[in-house]
Amino acid sequence: TGTHLLVNDGKIRMRVVEHGEDFAICEVEVGGTISDRKGVNVPEVVLPIAALTEKDRNDLEFACEIGVDWLALSFVQRAADVAEARRLANGRAAVLSKIEKPSAVKAFEDILAVSDGIMIARGDLGVELPVQNVPPIQKRLVHFCRAAAKPVIVATQMLESMIESPVPTRAEVSDVATAIYEGADAVMLSAESAAGNYPIEAVSTMAAVAKEVESDDTYRRVLENSRIFQRRTVAEGIVSAAREIAVSTDIRAICCFTQSGSTALLAARERPLVPILALTPLERTARRLCLSWGISCHVIQGEVDRFKQAVVSAARAARTSGLADDSDQIVLIAGVPFNVPGTTNILRVAPCAERLIYATDPE
Repeated sequence: TGTHLLVNDGKIRMRVVEHGEDFAICEVEVGGTISDRKGVNVPEVVLPIAALTEKDRNDLEFACEIGVDWLALSFVQRAADVAEARRLANGRAAVLSKIEKPSAVKAFEDILAVSDGIMIARGDLGVELPVQNVPPIQKRLVHFCRAAAKPVIVATQMLESMIESPVPTRAEVSDVATAIYEGADAVMLSAESAAGNYPIEAVSTMAAVAKEVESDDTYRRVLENSRIFQRRTVAEGIVSAAREIAVSTDIRAICCFTQSGSTALLAARERPLVPILALTPLERTARRLCLSWGISCHVIQGEVDRFKQAVVSAARAARTSGLADDSDQIVLIAGVPFNVPGTTNILRVAPCAERLIYATDPE
């Protein structure tokens, strides 16, 4: 009793005055018309329900069977909700937790630890929390995700007016730009592209804003000043060193050999000034990495199990991708023994000319 229910995206507000096992009697505090198939938000309560229904479990299995790369889990309340989805996916798809409830914000660090990525779904978050709380929460969550080297998407109502209009408001453009300046890996459209009248214009506008922000000197300074996370492992130290080498010398790309994608994600966390090229034998790893900041992917054909072979493969991939030519140098990050996840322990500044590699590199 006394709990508030919000209906129709928070436009209607009711207070529970009496309830039983299968009913609730409410007093309407802010009225209005309820349109079809609208949800009910209960912002003040952690609901004692499972994150996945039986239909959700069936849908998840179907999605994994057809090769979906990412699964977005809605209305996460606690880390255990994510753990169930991960258990069912069993490595076949990565799990993205949507943060849209106050309980998820409170338990965010635990949720982040068991998630492969995060979506800040500001629509429901802004219904269940005071709207003025959402911007600082967004900034804080983006920072946590970057420190954890996990991709984060900022979503919902980014270009809302473009559902009906071919041009955005200036405030919406600033909202998209702010998310990018804060360090988000991706920004996402919802109704604008799914049900709006101007989906192509909305996507084009968002892409244009992203390109303009990323070409701004202020953006580079913001990213540099935000590199305040701690580095505790050999792999973290190596990718940080690779970034510093790329800053101080004429390096064209940072090339990472990766099985699981973790090395490339650590490199993306550093926000280097040069492209990151992830080389992996696994197509599913390459596709999942496309969500993350600054990473291009190259699927290696055949097994790479010798150091010189790795250097040659990285140089060829950099040239084929148009990131470098024979006269350039790259930074190579890899691990020995090869093809074993979690063994990043080598950094090599290498020429792209194969004759120089064969002349100088050990087998």
